Formats: sequence, structure tokens, C-alpha cells
Amino acid sequence: MMSLDSAKKIHSSSWHEMHREATDLGLRLKDRGPWRGIVAISRGGLVPASVIARVLDIRLIVTICIASYDGEMKGELAVLRRPPPEIGSGEGWLLVDDVADSGATAAAARQMLPAAHYAALYVKPAGKPFVDTYLCEVEQGTWIDFPWDRDPAKPHTQSA
Repeated sequence: MMSLDSAKKIHSSSWHEMHREATDLGLRLKDRGPWRGIVAISRGGLVPASVIARVLDIRLIVTICIASYDGEMKGELAVLRRPPPEIGSGEGWLLVDDVADSGATAAAARQMLPAAHYAALYVKPAGKPFVDTYLCEVEQGTWIDFPWDRDPAKPHTQSA
């Protein structure tokens, strides 16, 4: 199981860089719509989904909640909230996450919404088969240090 301690590399980005990357992903998705709305995979997909919603002028965002990490340790997958029934198979919906990592969360999301268009900021090889559109591909052993996952009490150092 991957953790920050077992990562071979760390890719760390600022809030500004994440905003720019989510904007770029939104622009990449612009011609693939129209979209009925966004399904954000909580928690990691919440921030990118809000930026992408702004770029695509989407006002309807719902969440599915899938837990697979406890802090920096990967654990058992738990589906905490499923999509509302009116979304059906997800056709016409944009499914947004921060990273498709091991593929476990992505597979669970795909099972719930097989017809949704899955978009992620980052994709690793194990998660790539589940994602339709992504911005950056990174090695499987790279830990993505997102600003929304950091402890604000701890100092931040930039790595790549």
C-alpha cells in the first residue's frame, strides 16, 4: 500500500498551480459537453470540480463520497455516499477527481456511473484505464501532495 513514506517521488503543487491545472482541464473538457452537471468525488475532487464548474459554466455539482486514504496511508475502500438516483448511469455527467491513483476509487466510481465522463487532474498507470480525460500522467510511485490535503500547521516544502 502506498503512503507518503513509501513514495519514490513527491510532486507538490501550490494552490495557484492547482487552480491553473483545474482551469486547463476544464478548457480541455469544453468541447466534449454539453454537461448536465458535475459529480465530484469527495474529497479530492471537490476543489478541481469547483474550478472546472466555473470554466464550463456549470452550476449543478453533486458528490459521491469514497474513502480510500486515512491521512497519508492507503486503506480499505469505503463508499460513504452514492450518487442520487436521478443521475442514472451518469450519461451527460462529468465525474471529477484529483488523481486516479491505484484505480480502486476510480473503479468504484465507474461502477456507480459507467456512462459518465471521468476527468482527473493526475493519472497514474494503475488508474489510467478508468479515466477519459486527464491533465498530467505521473509514475505510479509518485505521491501527489495536494494543497487541500496539507496540515496548515506544518510548513510546506516544494518538491518534484
